[in-house]
Order: sequence, then C-alpha cells, then structure tokens
Amino acid sequence: MAMVRRIVMILTELPRQFRWSYVPPLMVYLAAGISGLTAIVGTFFVKDYLNLSAGFLASLGFWAGLPWALKMPLGHLVDLIWKHKNYMVFLGAGVIAASLLIMYGLIAHTASMANILPVESWYVMSVILAPVGFVVQDVVADAMTVEAVPEYDKDGAAYSDAELKNMHTTMQTLGRFAIIGGTVLVALANVILFDGADSLDENAKIQLYGKIYLYALMIPVLSVIGVIIAGFTHQSHNNNIRLSGDISTHRQPDVNWSILLGSLVFVVFSVSLGLTNFVYAQEIVFAGSVGIILFLMNRLVALLPHNQRLMIVGTAIIVFVFRAMPSPGPGLTWFEIDELLFDEQFFSVLSLIASILTLLGIVLLRPFMAHNSMAKIIVILSIAGAVLFLPSISMYYGMHHWTSSLTGGVVDARFIAIINTAVESPLGQVSMIPLLAWIAKNAPAHLKATFFAVFASFTNLALSASALGTKYLNQVFIVTREVKDKITNDIVTTADYSELGFLLITVAAIALILPVGTVIIIQHSRFRTTD
Repeated sequence: MAMVRRIVMILTELPRQFRWSYVPPLMVYLAAGISGLTAIVGTFFVKDYLNLSAGFLASLGFWAGLPWALKMPLGHLVDLIWKHKNYMVFLGAGVIAASLLIMYGLIAHTASMANILPVESWYVMSVILAPVGFVVQDVVADAMTVEAVPEYDKDGAAYSDAELKNMHTTMQTLGRFAIIGGTVLVALANVILFDGADSLDENAKIQLYGKIYLYALMIPVLSVIGVIIAGFTHQSHNNNIRLSGDISTHRQPDVNWSILLGSLVFVVFSVSLGLTNFVYAQEIVFAGSVGIILFLMNRLVALLPHNQRLMIVGTAIIVFVFRAMPSPGPGLTWFEIDELLFDEQFFSVLSLIASILTLLGIVLLRPFMAHNSMAKIIVILSIAGAVLFLPSISMYYGMHHWTSSLTGGVVDARFIAIINTAVESPLGQVSMIPLLAWIAKNAPAHLKATFFAVFASFTNLALSASALGTKYLNQVFIVTREVKDKITNDIVTTADYSELGFLLITVAAIALILPVGTVIIIQHSRFRTTD
C-alpha cells in the first residue's frame, strides 16, 4: 500500500505544480511532438518507392540534424530581440508548412513533381526544410520556458533557490511531457487512419498517404496558436508588473558578433560543402561544428563560478556521448516490414504504447531525475538500453519462431515487439531533463536563451555524430530492401538482410561500452559531476 500511495503522490504532484504561464511554450513543444504524424507514412513511402540506400539515408540524417547544432546564432538573436522573439515562430511555421506541402506533392502528384526535379531531390529538400523550421521554433520555446517560471510570487517576494529549481524541473518535465503527449495524439490518429490500410490497393494507399501530409499542416498552426496565447499572457503579466513595480530580470545583452558572424560564415560554409560531392564534406562540417561550439561554450562557461563551470562541462560531455551512439539505421525497420510483416497500423500501435508509457515514465522517474546525478542516470540508461536491444537481435535470428511454437502462437514477433516497446519506451526522454533544468536555473538571467542554444547545439551535435556513426556502420554492413519504381512498378533493388544481425550486435555493444566508459573517465577527473 505504501508503494501505491507513493506512486499516486508522484502522479498527482506534477499537475499540482502546473501554472498557466507554462501553456505557450508547451503549445510549441506539443506541435513538435505532433510532427511525428508523417513518420510512418514517410518510412513506407521511402522504403517502397525511393531508391535510396540505408547509408545514404543515414548520411541525409546528418544534414537534417545539422540545423539543431546551429542554434547558437538563433539563441543569441532571441536574447537580442527578446520582446519580439515570438515572431520567429511564424517564420518556422512557414518553413514547416513548405516541407509538408512538398511531400504531399511528391506522394500525390509524383509524375508532375518529377518533371521539375528528380523525386529523390524533392525528398531531400523536404527532409532538410523540416528541421530548419522546428529549430527556429524550438529556440524560442526554450526561451519561453525561462520566461514562464516566475522569480517572484504574487506578493513580490523572491522564490528560494530550491523553489526555483523545482519549478524549472517541473517546466522542463512538462516540456518533455508535451512533446511525448503530441506523439500520443499522433499514434492514436495513426491507429485510426491506418485501420484497414493493409487491404487497400496501391492507389488508395497513396491517396491516404497524401491526406496524412495535409492533416499534418495543423502542426505549424498549433505553434502559432501558442504564440498568440503567449501574447495575451504577457500582456496580463505586464499589467500586474506595472502595478507592483518592474521586477523583470531580463536585460538586453551586448551584441556578440563572434557568435552571429562566426555562425553565419559556418552556415554558408556548411551549405556550400553540402551542395558539392566532396567525399568528406560531412566530416569537415562536423569537425568545424565541434570547434565552433566548443569555442562558444568556453566563452559562456567562463561567466559561471569555477565549480559550476567544471561540472557543466562534465555533464555536457556525458550527455553528448550518450546521445552520439549510432543506431541500426532504416535496415531494422525494413526487416520488420518485409520479414516480420509489421504493417502501418501495427507500427502505429507500437508508437501509441511507447508514447503513453513514456509519459507515465517521465512522471514516475521525475524523483529519480531530481535526486540523482547525470552520471548515474546515463549509466543506468545505457545498461538498460543494451539489454532491451536484445529482443531485436534475437528476432533477427528467429527466436520468435521458437517462442511462438512453444506458446501456441501467442508469443510471436508482434507480442515480443509490444513487450519490448512497453519496457523500453519510458527511458527515451530522461537524459536531457536534468541538463535543461540546470541551465534554466544557473545560466545568467540575460543570457538564458544563449546558454540554452549553445549547450543544446552541443548535445544536439551528438545526433549528427550518431548519424555519422550510423552511416559508417551501414557502409560496413550492407542492408538492402526491395524497391519498385513508383511510376513503372519495376523492381530496381532486391532485398538482402544477411548482414543485419552483425549490424545489430555491433550497435548494442557500442551503445553500452562507450557511455559507461565515458562516465567512469569523467567521474575520475576534475569535471566530476554531482548535480
């Protein structure tokens, strides 16, 4: 009974700490979560109709992730135009809408689009545009989370450090909650939309795919609504401030030209390399990104006390390595579709289970995040991730046939996938919450957005490193699936999953050894983290 009461207390604590000032950034985060509405459609369309290798798709993932590593100038820009920052959300919404409309045209009007540019070129353009729009919106949302946490109560008394830490942790937790909540809504929608999709003929399925991209236009609309709500919220807040005296802590920082001009040069450099066929373009861009971000981090952490400076560097390194681990790439999903016969609706069901349990996990794990160091969190997540990768490996080697024969068909591939998803999913969003809460609490008041952007750029750059690692592994272990020309229906590529098993084992081993090893090294250095 004590355990039940503890769980109930944890579940009810978060709603009790909710504030209406949290709503605007949560709306933008919710829009980011709903962006997954097109994920399943995109996976099946690319698999069946675009003759792009697993290595190329992983390489494309690098370029798609690069905008997240270039949040620095946007973060500083937000600090410079603080009162007008919300207008940047409108810009991001327009870019997101353009990406969605390109994919709609590509799916519903393939021949017409192909007459203008190759189908693969349109797809690459859409993939690159989407993260640009979401980055622009995300950097504003990060700043809005800081603004949403009051430093003074209704009577004008300052909150204590402990109270501020708790509110910032709550705000960041709710932010992850909103993102995952968006995935819950998406999963529910996909379960409904894909009901009976496996029995549709090819033309009907293509029409369904196109409609889903049109439905996805609600994503930029939702973020814009959040900005509108923020406008009304701040107007009411400012009226109260005028009555009690101005207690705002945000002040206009000086323009940091090294951030703005340096980042601009790097963006031009990255785009130029990306448009060429230079073999090591990605590696050069990645190395340049690391160098610039480390330079800016060094400038920023110099503003912190010595002990905090060392701790935040150690924490950032641990999170970076954890997020930089390679994935199997699209080959595992292709195998699940072709060999395990997972269809669109079943993937939607898995997504629904994952989303709901992730939400529950974030709430239940909140005390664990609040009372344990990042080092301990990453070690536990790394071990759990490696263990939970074993079912995918075992199913490649046919374990599901053995379990199915023993249980009369109950414990088949789908049953194993559901159980594995249920256990694994709560761990996915945990690692970033403590770091974000630490920045929100400890960064200088007039440089909150800049700190968020630079450290988010560093940890998001890890995703680019992950994409590079995934590309390298898919160049070593070649995985192909059957691809048909969408117009002629001719088979252009045959399926070959013979090396997928070695790929999965290698990924699991790397994801366990490197993060745990990094934690051990950091914790025995002057960058040891205890926060």
